[in-house]
Amino acid sequence: MEPTSPKSLLPTTGAQAHGLVPLFPPGLQAIYGECRRLYPDQANPLQVTAIVKYWLGGPDPLDYISMYRNLGCPAQDIQEHWHYVSFGLSDLYGDNRVHEFTGADGPSGFGFELTFRLKREAGETAPPTWPAELMQGLARYVFQSENTFCSGDHVSWHSPLDNSESRIQHMLLTEDPQIQPVHTPFGLVSFLQIVGVCTEELQAAQQWNGQGILELMRGVRVAGGPWLITDMRRGETIFDIDPHLQERVDQGIETEGSNLSGVSAKCVWDDLSRPPEDEEDSRSICIASQPRRLSDKDTEQIRETLRKGLEFNSKAALPPINNQRQSNERSQSRKDSLESESSAAIVPHELVRTRQLESVHLKFNQESGTLLPLCLRGRLLHGRHFTYKSINGDTAITFVSTGVEGAFATEEHPYAAHGPWLQILLTEEFVEQMLGDLQELNTREETKLPKEYSWPEKKLKISVLPDSVFDNPLQ
Repeated sequence: MEPTSPKSLLPTTGAQAHGLVPLFPPGLQAIYGECRRLYPDQANPLQVTAIVKYWLGGPDPLDYISMYRNLGCPAQDIQEHWHYVSFGLSDLYGDNRVHEFTGADGPSGFGFELTFRLKREAGETAPPTWPAELMQGLARYVFQSENTFCSGDHVSWHSPLDNSESRIQHMLLTEDPQIQPVHTPFGLVSFLQIVGVCTEELQAAQQWNGQGILELMRGVRVAGGPWLITDMRRGETIFDIDPHLQERVDQGIETEGSNLSGVSAKCVWDDLSRPPEDEEDSRSICIASQPRRLSDKDTEQIRETLRKGLEFNSKAALPPINNQRQSNERSQSRKDSLESESSAAIVPHELVRTRQLESVHLKFNQESGTLLPLCLRGRLLHGRHFTYKSINGDTAITFVSTGVEGAFATEEHPYAAHGPWLQILLTEEFVEQMLGDLQELNTREETKLPKEYSWPEKKLKISVLPDSVFDNPLQ
């Protein structure tokens, strides 16, 4: 990538801005028009450009990232900052070179672009370019996983966003406060703003919900204020600045539970009830005639579960299957059951063979293991479900409570699998027992690994293992 002035790429006259130059990509033009509305005096902002476009084999999915100087709003005590806008997660061209064109009524490409607001330091005359690489990294994740982002989602980054010594090492996502959704000839584009957060704020978002933490941050000027401007020099969390905010989080967890219903994770599971002389690879989680990959139906359900991770559901159910590419417009009439019309449109549920297991062994890395108390206390005790989806393959583990509809695990057969997707149904009594046994995972101090927990009467074993076990599956 290299910073450029987009004079040769972006329209500079009124005629061009109104679409009278057919060679200018319509999707790009539509987004640029919204930026022009917001920044009429910055027609040619500094721009980071992918040297080799993604559709020509380059590594960077975002064709362009424009960088604007935003003066803030003194009346609202909003400080001056740099405003970054991506071009490439949505369909810029409409000719299938990157995104499949599905019509103007649905989402354009992935349906969104990323933005970022960075506090302008005294004396800065040009925007730092490191946020462009950060946005490219998030875009690579979206393109490679085909998982989209939604407002309230979190990203565990585990490193200062600018590669400094900053405490800002993770991200939350929210709607950009100024840029409005754009209807392009290739569909709708919304704008999701990256918000840098500390580890403690990320953990609070996981245990409660991202939207709640974002709302608290809007009320703290140095943590972002109303427009959630990231200050990489911020050394205190919102809980350091205002200790009463922790009480609001604790109350939210107690009364509402967690809205996080799934994470991408390092995890595997083994069927301990399988005979040891089975000729299949002992690490394989696909048994006998079970498919080696997740079915399209299961894949879509898990993806929908992760997509809806921070959406508050009044009724606990595994999400129905949608036979069309997901839209940012969530249908309020969607039935909360696997037996909905949309699920039947893919494949009848009974055609996917369910395997009941007698005994299972779950394996997580440390980061995933520390989320187990959240899964149990914040989700299952509130009658909900929680999914770990492996980042290394098709493996998925879903914990469900007895009140969740649409699960193929039952009280009679609490461990059940569809190929590499395992569901585990836990009763409230067993959840309380597990929380007591897993209490040490609640501490912020690193646990000495490996760590094993076993419930022989339930035929369940959980191991928390070093990352190396998952990075090198032959170990």
